[in-house]
Amino acid sequence: MSGDTVLPEGTAVPEASADRSGHRYRALDVPVAGGDLRVGVWEPERPNGADVLLVHGVTASHLAWPFVVDRLPGVRAVAPDLRGRGASNALAGDAGMRAHADDLAATLDALGIERAVVVGHSMGAFVAVVFAHRHPERVARLVLVDGGLPLDVPPGLDADQLMSGILGPTAARLSMRFADVGEYLDFWRAHPAFRENWTPELERYLAYDLVDDGEGALRPATSYRTTAEDTLDMNTGSVLPDALAGLRHPARLLTVSRGLQDDPPGLYAPDHLKRVLADRPGVAHQRLEGLNHYTIVMSPAGADAVAAVVRDELALAEPA
Repeated sequence: MSGDTVLPEGTAVPEASADRSGHRYRALDVPVAGGDLRVGVWEPERPNGADVLLVHGVTASHLAWPFVVDRLPGVRAVAPDLRGRGASNALAGDAGMRAHADDLAATLDALGIERAVVVGHSMGAFVAVVFAHRHPERVARLVLVDGGLPLDVPPGLDADQLMSGILGPTAARLSMRFADVGEYLDFWRAHPAFRENWTPELERYLAYDLVDDGEGALRPATSYRTTAEDTLDMNTGSVLPDALAGLRHPARLLTVSRGLQDDPPGLYAPDHLKRVLADRPGVAHQRLEGLNHYTIVMSPAGADAVAAVVRDELALAEPA
């Protein structure tokens, strides 16, 4: 069963039942190049006709989004496990921003969605920008959450150096093995990003991240190889600069003051951010204090801020 997501008792992905915002969750597999893409869908019991496409970060899964979804009543929320992550971890073929962007188009096709407001977190924001460039008719507006604009990285680094420099211990975790779900949760309980923000939703997200390694232990579902390919592509490839140069969609950027280890100044230091925003006057920016790269979407306070922006963008989006 190597590669299958582990769903331990008490921490399983929720069944198709209503949450407090009036959504019903279901999961489906969408055919894409190389196999099936797992997609989570939160259907509102009282739909208002709005659709939002949620794109997770570099080592995350679609279960990073329930806090935000809870704050979007009436909105249909669609969130895939990007290839190489979650239950899409066994997809064959190369990754990269183009592949992820085309997977998003296939996801909307499978659900009959013509166009959506697209919200990307971390690497998902970079994917969202490329998606808007490759499939402009499918995107109404963009919300980029702590990602999407160039990071401040030195030139000439290879994939492993980029992984270490940008992701640090997050990259090292992908090679670790765990005896059971409890050991993995204990690992994360000690993480500085979540010491003050531990929730049942976070436990479900973390448990979903584990797969059987085929040798009696558990490992993170995220593929190191895929993550390295993606990190290299979004930092040194031509696809992102081309997409940013051609960006025509209304875009909102949210950044936070603390990074992956709850450390200041976050992924975007103020001086660097000022420079990249100067080159893109069409991107509206808001910096949020007191949140880190994880808690911007995976905590009540962060989700409050993100969902408020998403609701504003949905209200401004023209009907498909």
